[in-house]
Amino acid sequence: MNTFFCAESSRQVGEDIIGSGTNYPTYIFVECPTPWAGNAFESKSVPPNLQALVAQVKQSQLRVRFLLLAPNKSQPTNGTKVLIFAQEQGVLSQGYQKYEYNVASIDQVAGVVEQYLAGEKPDCAPETSETRDIMVCTHGSHDKCCARYGNPFYREALAMVAELSLSRVRIWQASHFGGHRFAPTAIDFPAGRYYGGLDRDSFKSILTRTGDIECMNRVYRGWSILPTSMQVLERELMLIHGWDWFDYKVAGKIIKQSFNNSTIKAELTFKTPDDSIYTYQAELVRDENQTVRLYGSCGAMKESEFVKYSVEDLNLVEYWDSTENLQIA
Repeated sequence: MNTFFCAESSRQVGEDIIGSGTNYPTYIFVECPTPWAGNAFESKSVPPNLQALVAQVKQSQLRVRFLLLAPNKSQPTNGTKVLIFAQEQGVLSQGYQKYEYNVASIDQVAGVVEQYLAGEKPDCAPETSETRDIMVCTHGSHDKCCARYGNPFYREALAMVAELSLSRVRIWQASHFGGHRFAPTAIDFPAGRYYGGLDRDSFKSILTRTGDIECMNRVYRGWSILPTSMQVLERELMLIHGWDWFDYKVAGKIIKQSFNNSTIKAELTFKTPDDSIYTYQAELVRDENQTVRLYGSCGAMKESEFVKYSVEDLNLVEYWDSTENLQIA
């Protein structure tokens, strides 16, 4: 009997989980009864028209991530819920815009999604409630760590939201979105931030934005609006600015990188609520001490190398105050 668990292996070597928040401009979540197949959209409950649409979007190389959600028992819907998160337009962003639809059955989902992707207004009226939606991976048929660690954490997360009386926070069970070796793993929308290795204390801090920000060194996987290699820089600035950071609008870009990506020059700009704008630059350098070779999943046949970066030469290069006066150049 194989008792290997990729999440245990990752924890044993102390892998730094930053830089694993997959970078997608659009996420589409569809409520669908379990059980799910290892490849979620091959599940029996997914109708052929939705399977065909997912395959077509994948073939067209549109950067859209399709995922399933288990029906939400704590806030049940008549019919099927579709949640679409699209990255905010504009240079600086706080994450994603949510579009939420309730359709009579899962057979109608493909039509709504096709209309949305074509830039048309879907036939059904959108829900307008403002919610925070936290997706916890419990997709055990894809990787057993997601069942072993994801399921108990999902129950604990539900209990904590109830305990804190957070009526606008919804906790969902989601299909595989990567990083099962960091289970229990979650994405927090509409921000689009990924977390892993979660426990009660760190999750409470994430929900309430209180407590020791240093927990992000352990549980923060990265922000999906940024390239994965830049996510370590965003974490560095988050640790400097504390929980206030979550109210800032951010944009990041890679200025240049070496041929083998061993060094990357990155720039991150952010805007505070008082409209001050700061731009930092840093060198992201391949960190041989942190780079690891591991089995990336419980079913992996061979080890993979996971390159990690350290932040060096972090400098404030430009600062515009709220009156748009340039302070530093």
